[in-house]
Amino acid sequence: MVSRSDRRPRALVTGLTGFTGRYVAAELAQVGYDVVGFGQGEVDRDDCRAVDLTDRAAVEDGVAWADADVVIHLAAIAFVAHGDVDAIYGVNVLGTRNLLEALASAPRKPELVLIASSANIYGNAQVEPITESTPPDPQNDYAVSKISMEYMARLWAQRLPIVVTRPFNYTGVGQGDNFLLPKIVKHFRDGADAIELGNIDVWRDFLDVRSVAFAYRRLVETRPLGGVFNICSGQAHSLREVVAMAADLVGRPIEIRLNPAFVRANEVRRLVGSNRHLVEAIGHLPDIPLKETIRWMLSA
Repeated sequence: MVSRSDRRPRALVTGLTGFTGRYVAAELAQVGYDVVGFGQGEVDRDDCRAVDLTDRAAVEDGVAWADADVVIHLAAIAFVAHGDVDAIYGVNVLGTRNLLEALASAPRKPELVLIASSANIYGNAQVEPITESTPPDPQNDYAVSKISMEYMARLWAQRLPIVVTRPFNYTGVGQGDNFLLPKIVKHFRDGADAIELGNIDVWRDFLDVRSVAFAYRRLVETRPLGGVFNICSGQAHSLREVVAMAADLVGRPIEIRLNPAFVRANEVRRLVGSNRHLVEAIGHLPDIPLKETIRWMLSA
């Protein structure tokens, strides 16, 4: 086995082939990491393996293959309205436990394990901005799975150097059209006259995926072990504003048709975070206004 001191540092990114993973990999490569990862389905790459996180033996084999200095655990079922509840809990909770168990049992443990949770755990918090000390109030199975994952990860805190992040909403080129902002952008790019949406008067703290990837890279560099960090901008925009921004950029309006079927039960009306704790740990995030992110997505 090659000594870690005799090779470049290696990062394992679970969810490497996903939306966020490719941006995180690029950030880590820029600062000298060899990046390997876990992916889903058919994976035809030397730097990535298809690993089912709910398969304990497959995860153990994947961890041995990666032999990573740092681990960024992004892989999850991340769509709140995903229809398979068993899969949400299986991947997000059991899958994470399988990963932590394999890492803790490895002959050479990683120097950092960064786990991506979610700001959805805060639910309809009655404070603004939301800080890391705001009590969780999950309003859906996805959020419950993420806070459960956090509690489970604490059981490994004495055996692994863990950092937990709670990213708020973020978007960018490559995000699936089942997410709201890419759906809106696609309608404008396709020249649609109308778009069906649910509640457009919900407010979210949106970040550019490139800022999120930068934050992960800086957390890898600074290694504030044991910390929990919101990843957010501290600014809120409604979906109504998002549609208006896109309309302004393309120079034409679009009709918004309200579809009650798209209104979620227990909809979180307003989710705005404080990034003060994060900034204290890693410095300021890149300043990318939401309108510039939408412009980037429209032009991709």
